[in-house]
Amino acid sequence: MSDAQPLTTEKPSGPRSRKGIETRARLVSAAKEVFESDGFLDARISDIAERAGLSHGSFYHYFESKEEVFREVAAEVDDRLSAPMNTVILDTSSQARPSERIRQAIRQHMASYRDEARIMGVIEQVSRFDQEVSASRYERQSRHLAEVSASIASLQRRGLVDPNVSPTIAAAALGAMTYRFPEAWFVQGLIDCDFDEGVEQMTQLFVRALGLEDGPVPERESQQDPARR
Repeated sequence: MSDAQPLTTEKPSGPRSRKGIETRARLVSAAKEVFESDGFLDARISDIAERAGLSHGSFYHYFESKEEVFREVAAEVDDRLSAPMNTVILDTSSQARPSERIRQAIRQHMASYRDEARIMGVIEQVSRFDQEVSASRYERQSRHLAEVSASIASLQRRGLVDPNVSPTIAAAALGAMTYRFPEAWFVQGLIDCDFDEGVEQMTQLFVRALGLEDGPVPERESQQDPARR
């Protein structure tokens, strides 16, 4: 059966009913499994629909193409991997010292990347030729770069980070390490080390690169958004 979209199919709109939202989520979950097992190029819409328990034609009520559902899969995975940025690093209610936040965020990020290694390998490949996937990841990484840079500058004002460090350059360099090291470790298999050791080594690299000194967490600073200070 061909995966080509029927000519009579209109451009789908987002699901409005609860059932429609649940069905769309089933398709995204099924698509992720198919992309993991078959890769992007060999994945077929008919296989995605079958795994979701739907007819081939039902797919087009929610997505126009294999590319569109893949972009949603990629966005959901990227959101999970980047979650520690807001839940740990930029958590204004946290009383943890900066180095502990870094360690906790790295551990969560690495654990998520390890769990998602198969689909991340596919996402990294597709992002090299799909402009929309690439642009979406670029926008997300640019936003994180600005947030981390602002957080480093805040730590410098508190005397906790080496004042000679450029917040923008440090954020970009450390961000690149955060993205590429787990790819080399979990996708390409270039690194062979214990998980805890990998997390601790990454933490030490971050801390030493910043010249981070763990002082007490100021009461008022901990209640403010680092990006606004």
